[in-house]
Amino acid sequence: MLSESGRMNPGPWVDHSRHVAEAARGLAIALGDMDPERMYVCGLLHDIGRRCGRTKMRHIIDGYRYLTDLGYEEPARICLTHSFPIQNTNAIFGEWDCTPEERAEVDRMVDGFTYTTVDELFQLCDALALPSGCVLLEKRMMDVALRHGTNDWTVEKWKATFRIQRKFEERLGRSIYEHLPGVVENTFGSLTR
Repeated sequence: MLSESGRMNPGPWVDHSRHVAEAARGLAIALGDMDPERMYVCGLLHDIGRRCGRTKMRHIIDGYRYLTDLGYEEPARICLTHSFPIQNTNAIFGEWDCTPEERAEVDRMVDGFTYTTVDELFQLCDALALPSGCVLLEKRMMDVALRHGTNDWTVEKWKATFRIQRKFEERLGRSIYEHLPGVVENTFGSLTR
């Protein structure tokens, strides 16, 4: 599905999705109470709404609808929740580019969720993955801010993501980065030639 969607709308989002999937699988293995392959698949599909073209926040509802129509409820939910570590649809990077009715639908759905550990896993993994691989949260946050700008919610969204990081690290008893491939290389680049 990801390969087909990447052909429909080529872009860095495809590699980003692969790295989100790898991060989710790695953390699921370390946590021991999630199905690593199921988390991997959800990671591959979290931005699948981008198959519909070059959109901004509209991709979350496009992905939700696409996967719901196929009967894939858990990945459909992740399409919606991965963008909101603060459970408020105003707390976005970028802008809304859907109809007012669609935005109201997203508001109702996101407001109605009780976030699970799986939702938080993908909020964290989305904030860890560049198209080139997993990096420190701060590097990804700066990448997003440089591309989309900042708003009144930016700092609170960052703080919420760091709270999720601490929550997972408390469960793991160690840094999340120990379970993610290539973080040092992807964050700092090659230090040797």
